[in-house]
Amino acid sequence: NSGDGSIMIVVATDAPLGSRNLERLASRAIVGLARTGSSMSNGSGDYVIAFSTAYTIPHFGRGATVETPDLIANDLMSDLFRAVEEATEEAITNSLFAARTTLGRDGNRAEALPIDRVLALFPAKK
Repeated sequence: NSGDGSIMIVVATDAPLGSRNLERLASRAIVGLARTGSSMSNGSGDYVIAFSTAYTIPHFGRGATVETPDLIANDLMSDLFRAVEEATEEAITNSLFAARTTLGRDGNRAEALPIDRVLALFPAKK
């Protein structure tokens, strides 16, 4: 086993962001992935998509106009960057701890993470 793997990260927000800032936000999800210890090696296929639900573009008849929504300015993105970094890290960690032992094709077995042994590696917080 080479240890290579892939991850697909979906970043959904209700913040009114344009395509450029959604792309910037998606790139910050990779920071959250890195925090989990991922090596993102040559064979891994790591992808992020980001979208906003802040506005919808209704279907209009001929000659109708569509208003451009107010978007969050670049200078106000830092808190969103931190949020997506932390949310990505937490989502990956949660998925590791929630995983169960599975048996796959040809008898391949993937063991669940031994939670008690993992937690013992970290000092208790006071």
